[in-house]
Amino acid sequence: MINRLNALALACVLTAVAAPALAQDASQTANFGEVRLSAGFTPDPHAVTMVAGGTIDASRLGNGCVGKISNAPDYQVTYTAGGLPLVFRTRSGEDTTLVINGPNGSWRCDDDSYGDGDAEVRFNNPQSGVYDVWVGTYGSTPGRAQLLITETP
Repeated sequence: MINRLNALALACVLTAVAAPALAQDASQTANFGEVRLSAGFTPDPHAVTMVAGGTIDASRLGNGCVGKISNAPDYQVTYTAGGLPLVFRTRSGEDTTLVINGPNGSWRCDDDSYGDGDAEVRFNNPQSGVYDVWVGTYGSTPGRAQLLITETP
């Protein structure tokens, strides 16, 4: 009996160690605020200045996610969709990354698609709902960044 209990305890510990710890908590208040946007919003792009980066390794999320991000989202967008794409971009002197948790709970990530070390995540047929956005840095140094939200490719 004791051997089975020890084996069970060991299996539980190994399972806990092997499972990725997803520390991103979309229920927390966004670090740099939130906005409600509807298709056709102006001004386009909607721009937010922030400090990118954090202490959490985004690669734990899988899906090609990279960079260092914070626990809470950096920005929260509640979006009412129309017939236009919804695009998130970064602009910074640092090498930035994007991590987005969409309305359906799926994670989308990018590093460098916008060029010059900046990231871009595009939703060609966006859903209405909440988009939680993390702006990370590829290195461990936080940096000043701008998040751009646009419907204009």
